[in-house]
Amino acid sequence: MAIHHLAAPKLVSIAQTNGILRSTFEFHPRPVAVEYFRQADGTKEARLNVLCVATILFTKLAGRAKCLSVPRYSAVLTGLLVFSAREALASSPTNIFDPAATPAHSIFSLSMLVLSVTLAIFLIVGGLLLYALIRFRHRPSDSDHEPAQIYGSNQIELSWTVIPILIVVMLFLSTTRVIWQTEAAPKPSGALDVVVIGHQFWWEYQYPKLGVITANELHIPISDPKSPTPTYLEMSSADVSHSFWVPRLAGKTDLIPNRINTMWIDPPETGLYLGQCAQYCGAQHAKMLLRVYAQSPADFAAWVKQQQQPAQADLSNNPLAEEGRVVFLHNACINCHTVSGTSATGRFGPDLTHLASRDTIAAGSIENTPQNLRKWIADPNVLKPGCLMPSMHLHDHDLDVITAYLTTLH
Repeated sequence: MAIHHLAAPKLVSIAQTNGILRSTFEFHPRPVAVEYFRQADGTKEARLNVLCVATILFTKLAGRAKCLSVPRYSAVLTGLLVFSAREALASSPTNIFDPAATPAHSIFSLSMLVLSVTLAIFLIVGGLLLYALIRFRHRPSDSDHEPAQIYGSNQIELSWTVIPILIVVMLFLSTTRVIWQTEAAPKPSGALDVVVIGHQFWWEYQYPKLGVITANELHIPISDPKSPTPTYLEMSSADVSHSFWVPRLAGKTDLIPNRINTMWIDPPETGLYLGQCAQYCGAQHAKMLLRVYAQSPADFAAWVKQQQQPAQADLSNNPLAEEGRVVFLHNACINCHTVSGTSATGRFGPDLTHLASRDTIAAGSIENTPQNLRKWIADPNVLKPGCLMPSMHLHDHDLDVITAYLTTLH
């Protein structure tokens, strides 16, 4: 799956002249979080948008017209909703029914077992209820006398007690087996170790054996099933509880202060896998997104080599960026951020040494462009209300030169 850089136009504007439906969503700049609801395939997105709008319009118009019978209205609406859900599921990059790593495959198999069992229970109970409603419905020839009352049945009571217990025990043992197989899997010697630290509201990734520190975008090599090289993630939190969840790669793992939890992932195919912090951690929990880049061994080695380099030292051919570096190093930015090879050694915020090499800023919620970066520096809370980075109240010239400097940090 190719990694696409998405443009940042207005997202959606839907309007109807009679006022039934008005413009609902419009972002400037368009958040990269939209990738959660669209693929690079515009045809899928168009079909999904049309189905969603058709469902809304049909509901509104039918409610006003009152011209459809209840059964017909329900059937049409149900059909639209089913097709909308189907399109959304097919085009979602966080589809739990499309596993791409060993832990996710195990969870998927367990989910199918649970769904199968619960579906069978639903069909049996619903079938018996429907049979009783039809078979014993009131008829004109029925007597008005109360039917004979039966008080208790040992066979029935024993059945609806023992069978549910057996089902629960079976599901419990199946879940325990999946958890045990995932957590007790032996760690190969060639596994990659990554330390993951959750912050409000961003992710820090440290590669201890490689000497690399980055933020928000996790890069890992793919794992060949014939010679597995999984990535082991050691997780903790610097402040409150977070939860690391990339649905196509593995289940949720909590990041808790003063505790280390471990999980592993082994995607066999290259691509971008999206996820989300799954534990409410504050005002910007919804925009604490996850981006995992699974790369070929050669591409991952090239990325590591790039990340191991210090920030560009010679900016003599770029006077604007050189001035920006001076302004950056003489402001409070260096108290929170690190740029290797400079006096900026802050650890409270993300490492900016290779900021320009990232596709996004603000924990995956905003596309990394010079325009968005300038807006972010000017006042982060405009784009991400509740984030902990304050505005430095810089004037326009300083904003321009700092942005020019940061865009050189590849």
